[in-house]
Amino acid sequence: MLKAILIDLDNTLILFDELEYYNAFFEKLNSCFSDEFSTDELKERVVNGTMGLRHNTGGKNNLDCFLAVFAKGREEKSAALWERFMLFYRESYDDIKVAVGVPDGLQDGMDRLRQSGLKLVIASNPIFPVIAQKKRMRWGNLDPAWFDLFTDIENMNHVKPSVDYYLQVCRMIGEAPETCLMIGNDPVNDMAAAGAGLRTYRTIDAEVVDYAALTLTAEERTKDARAIPAPDWEGLFSGVADVVEGLMEK
Repeated sequence: MLKAILIDLDNTLILFDELEYYNAFFEKLNSCFSDEFSTDELKERVVNGTMGLRHNTGGKNNLDCFLAVFAKGREEKSAALWERFMLFYRESYDDIKVAVGVPDGLQDGMDRLRQSGLKLVIASNPIFPVIAQKKRMRWGNLDPAWFDLFTDIENMNHVKPSVDYYLQVCRMIGEAPETCLMIGNDPVNDMAAAGAGLRTYRTIDAEVVDYAALTLTAEERTKDARAIPAPDWEGLFSGVADVVEGLMEK
């Protein structure tokens, strides 16, 4: 029986050029750290800290893992450096300009999912604080109150495509993996949920799946993709509600 739906955010619920977004992201972020790091060093520290999350074995949360790399050599400033990030998200993040669209039928589809009574989770790769997740949701006129859980850098101990990420989400919402459905556009990061026992629906609304956005190298992606089963369903986001309602009838 279906109990919960996990939904990716970027290029699943909101559609945008991720490479353009990250370029604008770093341009804005740089102004908050210019007295601490050069532009190149800041980007290197953020990228290395984020990529390092793939090696988090679960002993500490993603934020602590990120800061261990990002603040290397300046450990005494870790808390203050993170507060700079939070100031950036509170005051400058909204100034990032990126063209955003939404999948056809998004509002109708979300209305039907909400009416299902199932638990709803924003299962975005937890490399951002929750304030950023919620602000990006609003790009698509999505209400954060619709969701039971957001995965973020502070409340998670793993990242995609680790099966441990999906198992942790299931524990947090109190549902068995086989009663959950993962919806997302990424054939590796999102469809890896199958390895944890979730059913999967890959959306194809995004014209381009941009793998430059702090995820995997081409070699890693090819290797990981070979171990991931084909999605249980594949199609436009507008088809998700039909699949969900069909599963609930069984």
